[in-house]
Order: sequence, then structure tokens, then C-alpha cells
Amino acid sequence: MKRISLLGSTGSIGESAMDLIGRGGFEVVALTGGRNVARLASQAVALKADLAVTCFTECYQELAARLKGSGVTVAAGADAVAQAAARPADLVVNGIVGAAGLRPSLAAVKAGATLALANKESLVCAGPLLMATAREAGATVLPVDSEHSAVFQALVGEEMSAVERVVITASGGAFRDWPLAALEEATPEQAATHPNWEMGQRITIDSASMFNKALEVIEAHEFFGIAPERIEVLIHPQSAVHALVGFCDGAMMAHLGAPDMRHAIGYALNWPARAPLPVERLDLAALGRLDFAAPDPARYPALGLAYEVMAAGGLMGAVFNAAKEAALDGFIARRIGFTDMARVVEATMGRMASQTSLNNDMMTLDNVLQADQMARELAREAMAKTQEATG
Repeated sequence: MKRISLLGSTGSIGESAMDLIGRGGFEVVALTGGRNVARLASQAVALKADLAVTCFTECYQELAARLKGSGVTVAAGADAVAQAAARPADLVVNGIVGAAGLRPSLAAVKAGATLALANKESLVCAGPLLMATAREAGATVLPVDSEHSAVFQALVGEEMSAVERVVITASGGAFRDWPLAALEEATPEQAATHPNWEMGQRITIDSASMFNKALEVIEAHEFFGIAPERIEVLIHPQSAVHALVGFCDGAMMAHLGAPDMRHAIGYALNWPARAPLPVERLDLAALGRLDFAAPDPARYPALGLAYEVMAAGGLMGAVFNAAKEAALDGFIARRIGFTDMARVVEATMGRMASQTSLNNDMMTLDNVLQADQMARELAREAMAKTQEATG
């Protein structure tokens, strides 16, 4: 029986993983979550977890009360989440959303664990640090994003030297068919409705802006060591082809499946074997067609910013992600508009580029977190100026 820890168990990735874990074959070492304490407690009881952790210290008493007498150990706070990630386990699944997932990712690989990584920010903010730490500790990192899992699977038995390009697909999000002028007035509720995938609010809005895909481009660069100019993005409305790998002989390998995150999660949970999964089987005849188109830079400026991040290197990934998270907060709170998010991120990157330490400092966790904090402050300043300009 495989021993597993699940970080971010109450989020969209966590719930999909819970569905698979709950079907048997796993012993749960630890679960971590946020403010949804009732759900975290019920998960811990249902799966007989050794440990349940909320990342918010103010939620400790409620979690402890809900789990009193259950035999489940309770803890709270960022330190406790990192400690949970470092507990001995066969597999640590990191489904935490945002930069908060970086420290637990590092803790897991330092402990030599196999890390199933859905937290793309770990690679965007500190890819070289995470992958170097994993190599030094003899840890394995498995991708859980659907696109990167697809690439990973297409590369089985292949040599990286034979890879010519990687193509990751994007649905285009909620606004792929909207007139460009209408995007200025788009609301958070409209942006949080995805045409194909069922995901949480933040990642669904990131899909509409293509910031999610921008993060995935950087993630592919860091995880697979693919040069930025060899990573392509295509709009694929059906979301049936998750990624393609092109080889030096002109052949391409495509990974297809229904739009269900349990594909990628299940592959990581059972790796290196495959196991039956309770997912829809793709009916190509019923689907009828597969469409692809190049993304419009004017509609999706986030993609261009991703390539600027990779060209800059250093700590610019941490800056990009922090500014994106701050801008997303501002949009959800209606302080800025949908199209303002890219402007805020670009302005923040511009101001941070003048910081000489950004590219000169060694990539350490402390330096990444410092760049993250500086970028959030500058992003908030940029948002304040946007609010003043729009009245």
C-alpha cells in the first residue's frame, strides 16, 4: 500500500485526488488545507489520516475541536504545512495554489520524497532551486498539470536530445470568442466560468487571461529543460489534446483524453505503473473534429510576458508570479479591470528589472521570498495608480 501525503486537499486538485485516493490502495500520512476546516476534518476522518494541518493558525481550534477523539493529530501554520510535506511518505502530492506551495515542495524533495507537483508556482518562482534540490536529495518530481503530464508521458522511452519542440494547448478560456473591446468590462463572475474544465475560481480566471498558460510555459521550460523558443502554445477549444511533442524526424506524439484532472493525478498516483481510472473515455467519432489556432497576442498579453520572464531568468519568475497573484486579487475585488491585470504585471516586471540583485543573487528560498514580497508591493502601487487613472 502506497503511503501518501496530500497538500491542498480541499482545493480543486485536492478534491480530484481525494476521489482517487478514497477508492483504495493508499495510506494517508497527512492532509493539509486552508480555511475550509469542516471539509478538511471530514477528509481526515474518512481517510484515517495520521495528521491534518490547516495553514491558518487562527483555524487551529476549530480543526482540533472537529477532530477531537478521532486519533488524527492536528497542527496549523506555514511551518506545520512544510513539516507535513517532509514526513516520510512514498508520494507527496502538492495541490496548493500559489507561491505558498514553494516551501512545502522544497521540504518534500529535501526529504527525498517523490513529489507529484500540481503547484506550478514552485517551478515558476524557483525552478532551478527546486530541481537542483531534488537531484541532490535523490528525489523524483512528477508533473501533475495536465499539459506537463501529457508531455512527460509522450517522452517515455524517448531521448530528450531527439525533442525538437513541445506544444501545450489552451482552451482559450471564457473569453476566447469575445470582441477584444468587451474584455475591458469583463467581470470576475464571467471570467470564472470555464467552457471545458471544472476548476477553482482563481485558476479559471487565470485561464481566461491566459496567465495560467503563461505559468505553464515557464513550468515546461524549467521542468523539461526545453529552450523557450521551442515551446509553443496553441488554442484548442475541444481540450482533447493536452500536449504534443515534436521530434527531430518530424514525428509528433500527442496525448489525448477527456478534460478531467484525474487523468494526470491518477498517472502520478500510480506511477510508474498505470491503473484503471474512473474517467470518461474519449469518443473521437462523437467529437468529430479537433481545431487549433495560434493565440492572439492582443487578447492574451500574458503569454508574451512569460517569454520575457524566461529571457530575463534569475528571480524574474518569482516577480511575475507575485505580481500576477496580486493583480488577480485586485480583479476579484473589483479594484482593477480584467485587462488591467497584464498591465500591472508588466509594470511590476519593468520596475523590478532595475533591481541589480534580481539577476546577481543566488537563488535561495529567502531571496525568492524577498523578490515575491517586493513585487507584491510594487503591484499594489501599480493597481493604486490604475484606480486613480480610471476614477
